[in-house]
Amino acid sequence: QVQLAESGGGLVQAGGSLRLSCAASGRTVRMAWFRQAPGKERELIGAITLSGNYTYYADSVRGRFTISRDNAKNTMYLQMNTLKPEDTAVYYCAAGWVGGSGEYAKFRYWGQGTQVTVSS
Repeated sequence: QVQLAESGGGLVQAGGSLRLSCAASGRTVRMAWFRQAPGKERELIGAITLSGNYTYYADSVRGRFTISRDNAKNTMYLQMNTLKPEDTAVYYCAAGWVGGSGEYAKFRYWGQGTQVTVSS
């Protein structure tokens, strides 16, 4: 069992930046960030392997968001730049990959989520 805790959400103006953190209670291999906006399905926006050598980004965030991790701290990060109002959502981190790839990857463990609100 792995416990995940996100932090770093908040309110920011369009064009601004935020960095989210996801602290894991233990070692994880593949980790990911999801988000869910009001009235929309949860979507996978990025994933990273243990080494950090492979990352996946959804088209909606590629070039603006960057995923990284510090394995010594069991922590994953999401640097979000050039934020847009449509980035407003609850952001979740996930670990314990159980199958699938790219946007169809499935994970076993989830954090409680952190709210990101981007004002126009």
